[in-house]
Amino acid sequence: MRWPVDDDSDGALVLERFAPEQTFKTKVYAALKQAIVNMDIYSSPDPAWLDERQLSERLGVSRTPVREAIAMLEQEGFVKSMPRRGIMVLKKSKREVIEMIQAWAALESMAARLAAQSASNAEIAKLRKLFQGFNESHRPADYLSEYSDANIRFHQTLVKLSGSAALQEFTSNIFMHVRGIRQITIGRDDRVTRSMDDHLSIIEALEKRDVAAAEQLSRDHTLGLAQYVEEHGDILD
Repeated sequence: MRWPVDDDSDGALVLERFAPEQTFKTKVYAALKQAIVNMDIYSSPDPAWLDERQLSERLGVSRTPVREAIAMLEQEGFVKSMPRRGIMVLKKSKREVIEMIQAWAALESMAARLAAQSASNAEIAKLRKLFQGFNESHRPADYLSEYSDANIRFHQTLVKLSGSAALQEFTSNIFMHVRGIRQITIGRDDRVTRSMDDHLSIIEALEKRDVAAAEQLSRDHTLGLAQYVEEHGDILD
C-alpha cells in the first residue's frame, strides 16, 4: 500500500503493511529458539521432539507461522522435520560438540578481554554475586542444580559484559549445545570444584583489569571442557 507525502516534493513515502503471518513468524521463531535453547537435550539419550499442532495451540497462532519458524530453525541446524514423525531437536556429534566448545572458548575469551577493558565495576560485581551464596556450609557439589544455573548465567553474563553485539550474536546459536554439555558434565569427577575456582580466578582478573589474564583464564577454562568431552565422549551416547 502506498501513502503519498503531502509536501512540496514530487516524491512519495512508500510503506508496506506488515503481514500478520510474517510478524507472527518472527515472534514464533524467537519464542521457539529460546525454548529450544532452554531444553536440556543432552541429559537423555532419547531424542527430543516438537509437535507442530501443539506448538500452534500453545502459542495461540495458526500453524503457518509455526511451520515457517520451524523452517528457519531447520536451516540453522536446530531441528529436523521428520515425515510422519514430527520435528526432532538436533543434537551434535562428539566432534561437532568439541568444535563448538572450541569456538566458544575463542569468542568468550575475547569477551573477557573486552570486559576487562571496558565493563564497569558494578557490572563485574554481578559476576561475583552469582557465587556469593556458595561456601563451606553450602558447597557447590552439594547443590549441583543451583550451581549449574549459576554457572550458565556466569558465561552468559560474561559475554554480555563484552559490550559486543557481534559476540552475543555469534555465540547465540552454539550456546544451546555448550550449555547442555556444561550441565551434564558439571557433576562429574569433581569438575564443580575446578569450575568454581576457575570462575573466581576470572572474576579476580576482571576486577584487577588484567586483560591478558582474564582472556587466558577464560580460554583455558572452556578448553578444559573440550578436553573433558574428548576424553569422555560416552557422555553423549
